[in-house]
Amino acid sequence: MPAKYGQVKKRGRNDKVKGATKNVNNDKKDMNSEHEEMQSEQRIIEKKKKKVEKNGKEIKIISWNVAGLRALIKKSGHSVLVEENPDIVALQETKCVEVPNELQNGYHTFLNASEKSGHGGVLLLTKEEPIKVAYTFDDKSKCVVDGNGKGRIIIAEYESYYLINAYVPNSGRGLVNLDKRKIWDDYYLTFIKKLDLSKPVVYVGDLNVAHQEIDLANPKTNRNKTAGFTDQERNDFTRLLDAGFVDVFRRLNPDKEGAYTFWSNMHNAREKNVGWRLDYFVVSERIMNKVKKCDILHSIKGSDHCPLSLTIEL
Repeated sequence: MPAKYGQVKKRGRNDKVKGATKNVNNDKKDMNSEHEEMQSEQRIIEKKKKKVEKNGKEIKIISWNVAGLRALIKKSGHSVLVEENPDIVALQETKCVEVPNELQNGYHTFLNASEKSGHGGVLLLTKEEPIKVAYTFDDKSKCVVDGNGKGRIIIAEYESYYLINAYVPNSGRGLVNLDKRKIWDDYYLTFIKKLDLSKPVVYVGDLNVAHQEIDLANPKTNRNKTAGFTDQERNDFTRLLDAGFVDVFRRLNPDKEGAYTFWSNMHNAREKNVGWRLDYFVVSERIMNKVKKCDILHSIKGSDHCPLSLTIEL
């Protein structure tokens, strides 16, 4: 609050000199008041910084395209979630219409199931209850994005950030859905930039793109022929990063080769490590310094994708 001014006695008719002196004193008081205001504002800023530091806590997030949640549980593949004990779990391609009991202990659960049985679906498990959860971009997206995000996206708002769990549409065999993918990418970029204006964003999931040649085993034979490695998809991901976001794993490991998250079930691709990095943690640039570690848990099986882990202070 602005500093209070002291009271000044009324000046008499013949009190010109004294009146002038009082004006000088008032100027000094004004300067002192401005100084006090600046100090007060500085104290408020410091308090806000301390509040952020005080409220900031280290959280662990696991993201995994499980390629069928029921099948994973039957193989006890979900045991890693118990062992890792994450604060947030983001699963993609769950292919289920309800949350299995095995995953509900200690978590608030949010499922966005696909309209097509046995396809898609995203699930969010979170120890801290979000302020708000949405399952679509917004009402406008109904006429723009295929399926309006049905079975594709969950947006959770927390006190200091947004978390988005996404299963981005695949462009399909023969790139038959490349145009639909372009619609998604364009609309999503507008959407995430809008969210980022109010709070930083943690964007996780199967993004179905290998951004650079280092992100897949055979770039030359797949470029513009295979979904996930077209110039269009890669350029759209570049636009996302240029808008103020960071590919966390690649920022921390700029030259690491053979770091993949997906392998075909054919030709012993996983054993040979002939894979793709299609799964990501993407964060707002301004919270990249809050990241403690980001790992690809390539040794964990149960799906054609492996899980990823992010530890960050938020």
